[in-house]
Amino acid sequence: MSLFIFLDRLILLILGYNINTRFLVKLSVHSLNPKFKLAIFLFVGAVPFSVLWAQDSYIEKLSQTSYEIPMQFISGGSFTMGSPTSEPGHFGDEGPQHQVTVDGFWMGQYEITWDLYNLFVTRELDQNQVNKTPNSEVQIDVDGVSGATTPYVEMSFGMGIDGYPAICMTQLAAVKFCEWLSAMTGHFYRLPTEAEWEYACRAGSQTAYSFGEDTAQLGDYAWYAENSNEKYQKVGTKRPNPWGLYDMHGNVAEWTLDQYLPTAYRQRTGSVENPLSSGDKVYPKTVRGGSWMDAPNRLRSAARRPSSKQWKKRDPQIPKSKWWHTDAPFVGFRVVRPLVTPSEEAQKKYWKYESIQ
Repeated sequence: MSLFIFLDRLILLILGYNINTRFLVKLSVHSLNPKFKLAIFLFVGAVPFSVLWAQDSYIEKLSQTSYEIPMQFISGGSFTMGSPTSEPGHFGDEGPQHQVTVDGFWMGQYEITWDLYNLFVTRELDQNQVNKTPNSEVQIDVDGVSGATTPYVEMSFGMGIDGYPAICMTQLAAVKFCEWLSAMTGHFYRLPTEAEWEYACRAGSQTAYSFGEDTAQLGDYAWYAENSNEKYQKVGTKRPNPWGLYDMHGNVAEWTLDQYLPTAYRQRTGSVENPLSSGDKVYPKTVRGGSWMDAPNRLRSAARRPSSKQWKKRDPQIPKSKWWHTDAPFVGFRVVRPLVTPSEEAQKKYWKYESIQ
């Protein structure tokens, strides 16, 4: 490989593009003067080589424990977000369809399980946080991370703990788990945006489900009302989608970062990059994927669902808990780690520091 072909690829990687995607036609790097290529490379050379070469899946491990989170790398790219009105089960908040581009990220292969989530609740392993270095993606100390209160009832409701998805947490609690995990590992974690979630769920498909249109195949990929025996099931026991992610359809619905706006897609014009519907209101936030309680139409890749105050209906506390949804035994989450780490200020916004003041 010649030096300048090598530089071509390095520059493209630095710019956040996967060299195997068709979207590189938008760039003109290959036509640049060789000396200018070298100048660009030297100028952006401060980008850590971990960004350039870390585009592989990996397993996140909590220090001095056997707990692991397999993380699947998702190359950045573009896709058509939403669903056509002709799709069976289509809801109005899924349109109009529009082009979206997302940057690369890693996503948890599985939904976060009780085994892991309870470590955040009990904080019994906080002393095992990694030692931070100047090169660590985050610099926070785990002692500074707000923790969820112990629930007044057993929140699995007898459906299972070991290897089963954690449920009933609020979006704030899921966000704070991500901050806690970041402090424990030194890597930056957060919830996925709606766009990232749908992009990863579709896995290159444009059909109602990642495997196609035929709901007769749904039982091979998902736990839902028809086959769940009225309870959630262990994560990863169905077939994964084409990008190696399990339970993107069904088992538990999953929190995203976005404020739920039913008309959000109508406000987008042309192609948009990394969209995020931000907002300070506690309700409604957006969950995705459908659950063990739902009919097939709720499990479609484009299906959106708003959170509700009714998810705390039976909470007897005054004020009601900001950490638990007593009436949402169908909601969980998974984590993502962006390829490019945001600034410390941006990290705090993702972790909703303003929500706990």
